[in-house]
Amino acid sequence: MTKVTRFAPSPTGALHIGGVRTALFNFVYAKQNKGKFLIRVEDTDAERSTKEFESNILKGLSDIGIDPDESPVRQSERFNLYKLAAEKIIETGNAYWCDCSKEALDEMRKEQESAGKKPMYDGRSRNLGLKRSDNTVLRLKTPKDGELAFHDLVRGEVIFQNSELDDLILLRSDGSPTYHLCNVVDDFSQGVSTVIRGEDHLSNTPRQIHIQQALGYPSLEYAHLPMVLGQDKKRLSKRNAVTSLQDYFDQGYLESSMINMLARLGWSKGDKEIFYLDDLIEDFRIQEVQKAGAVFDSAKLDWINNHHLAALSFDAFNERLAPFLDSVGIDVTQKKNSREIIAALRSSKPTLLGVARDLIPYFSEVQAYDEKAANKFLIGSEAVLEFVQRKLNGLEIWNEESIDNVLKEAQTKLSLPTPKLNQPIRIAMTGSTQSPSLGLTLSLFDSVEVNNRIDSALKYLANSN
Repeated sequence: MTKVTRFAPSPTGALHIGGVRTALFNFVYAKQNKGKFLIRVEDTDAERSTKEFESNILKGLSDIGIDPDESPVRQSERFNLYKLAAEKIIETGNAYWCDCSKEALDEMRKEQESAGKKPMYDGRSRNLGLKRSDNTVLRLKTPKDGELAFHDLVRGEVIFQNSELDDLILLRSDGSPTYHLCNVVDDFSQGVSTVIRGEDHLSNTPRQIHIQQALGYPSLEYAHLPMVLGQDKKRLSKRNAVTSLQDYFDQGYLESSMINMLARLGWSKGDKEIFYLDDLIEDFRIQEVQKAGAVFDSAKLDWINNHHLAALSFDAFNERLAPFLDSVGIDVTQKKNSREIIAALRSSKPTLLGVARDLIPYFSEVQAYDEKAANKFLIGSEAVLEFVQRKLNGLEIWNEESIDNVLKEAQTKLSLPTPKLNQPIRIAMTGSTQSPSLGLTLSLFDSVEVNNRIDSALKYLANSN
């Protein structure tokens, strides 16, 4: 049988990390099995669903190489299918009409809670033979006894007691279908064979299997993935991490890095850490996914992105960096040696935006010195700056090697530890203590720029006294 998986997002918000991980595992599982990957937009929440969010979701998935094998379908365009399915369930006697008011249901739940019971619908309308009306909802006749068991590709055998499941609503009083009915009908009509989703849907599975059975649909494969957790071991949310995929792209994380990171959320392949999409299709096994929650570690993502950036050719890196340079106002045509500058700084930060920001002082004047760095290293360094400036001005050849020789001579002459010599100069050149080796940093500027920046630092120190 052809394996068919699906990702079914609700367009009520931007594509988030947990959703991308779910889509990725569905895509990879389908491709491993020479099957199909589908996307279904669950947009029945008309008030919160927007085309903007739908576009964000579809574009985000496409950006990382996750494209469906068929055009996405939208639940809002399939209401006739759901109503036909509901009529079939009515005809087979597996559903009934219920006219319980909200007040009556609230009172029922209060009584159950007071008695120490689980609050759930008690089936009071099940045998009343009520007719359809503007005040009735359609409920599924859930089996009262026995158990429902299914095999989960991640969790093994999962068992639910039918007595713990109440008669869920299939159609609301206005005739609109509920989530569970839509979900089951869509999976059947799209030929879905395997449902891979987050463990927060685990409790939905027995309900949906009961609907499948009422409609005479074939059973499906299931895999419920561990939740994506923040560093606080709680479900990942905007309170403890960036959750939108686009936000990570905006910071300069590569698409391949996000795939790599998300693949490792709940799955591993021995000591192998760096993966691309083709590697996952080769190596991933859904049965190896862990049951426990998977922590999204930002430091690990930085490490992964560093590796993926380093794997780019210089031209490819330059191309990916270009929009971030624009965003921070850098015009690379200002410097003849812009390629050398970028090459020297390309690994300074783990993101493209971070690299672009580090490049700012190499293409424009230093606007301000880092206050903490200036107080620690720059204040009182006049003699160091003046000595090094004189020595640099005496150079006939301006390159990294000759500059390094001047710095060694200065350190010996002034009897200073490396930080006391290097950091004041580094701050004068870049505004902070972060840069490549000092000889290389100085060589990225011409001698006129170096003189001007040291003069500016000396003026700053004079004004600070």
